[in-house]
Amino acid sequence: MSAPSEPINLTHHFLIAMPGMEDASFARSVVYLCEHSERGALGLIINKPTDINLEGLFEKVDLTLGRADLTRQPVFLGGPVQTERGFVLHDPMRGTPEGTAKDEDDSPYASTMRIPGGLEMTTSKDVLEALSHGAGPRRVLVTLGYSAWGEGQLESELAENSWLTVDADAAIIFDTPVDERYERALGLLGLQSWMLSRDAGHA
Repeated sequence: MSAPSEPINLTHHFLIAMPGMEDASFARSVVYLCEHSERGALGLIINKPTDINLEGLFEKVDLTLGRADLTRQPVFLGGPVQTERGFVLHDPMRGTPEGTAKDEDDSPYASTMRIPGGLEMTTSKDVLEALSHGAGPRRVLVTLGYSAWGEGQLESELAENSWLTVDADAAIIFDTPVDERYERALGLLGLQSWMLSRDAGHA
């Protein structure tokens, strides 16, 4: 009898949609997984911009964006769950003078998930308030909504070859033009989209 396989943990990985992905929310998407455990997974799509930019989003929440480098950055559709709620994926803020961090392991923002791999994801408005004062994390990606999988659901989709997986690269999240992120993520696996058939296997 073979031993049970170890559970996979794809936290801080990209999920790259295969060409056969039929769910319109996820077609040609790159999802950054913030959390993955035996209970399920949570991630943010990083390459589906909405028609709102950060300057417009800040106006909607009665703040003025104090960072000229971010005004034209799009807000992304992070996934089909809670699309009225904002999620901010960002560089870590520990040890920064503007923070109220108690020690090096604390984020200055409330409701922050520290992601093994170096990034943080915050759902509280105080990170937006920091940006409105010209401070805040150096690099941010703001989404409305998130993507979620229940227990065993993502593993089933991986077994059906719906996704390719690869270690995440923060440069693709923050520094790569939006329309190049899918190809750049595939490039981490040495692939290009033309190489993938709708029936291709798991890399």
